[in-house]
Amino acid sequence: MYTIHIAFEEKGKEPVVLNNIADDQSLLEVCLDNNIELHHNCGAVCACSTCHLYVEKGSEWLAELSDKEEDFIDRAVNPRINSRLGCQCVLQKGDGDIHITLPDQTQFLGE
Repeated sequence: MYTIHIAFEEKGKEPVVLNNIADDQSLLEVCLDNNIELHHNCGAVCACSTCHLYVEKGSEWLAELSDKEEDFIDRAVNPRINSRLGCQCVLQKGDGDIHITLPDQTQFLGE
C-alpha cells in the first residue's frame, strides 16, 4: 500500500495526503477516485499531455517512462526533468511514499 502526498501549484489549494492506496492503478486514477482534479483530455490513453504532473519523490514505485510518454511530456506546459503523465504512472507492487505536484489545472479547458 502506498501513501501519496499531493502538492498543488494552484493558489489556495492545500496539500493532500492519501493513505492505503493499492498498487496497479495510475496516479490519474488515484486523483480522480479521491476527487482531485487532474485533467485528462484524451481519456487516459497517452495521447495528450493534460494529466502532466511532477514526481518529486518515489519514482521507483512507478512504471518506467516510455518513449511515447516522453514525446507527450515534451508538449506539456512547463515540463521538467521529473515530469510524468498521470495516466502512465502506474503504481507497481510494493509500498512506499510518493510525492507529486499537480500543475495549476485552471490553465486547461475541458476534460
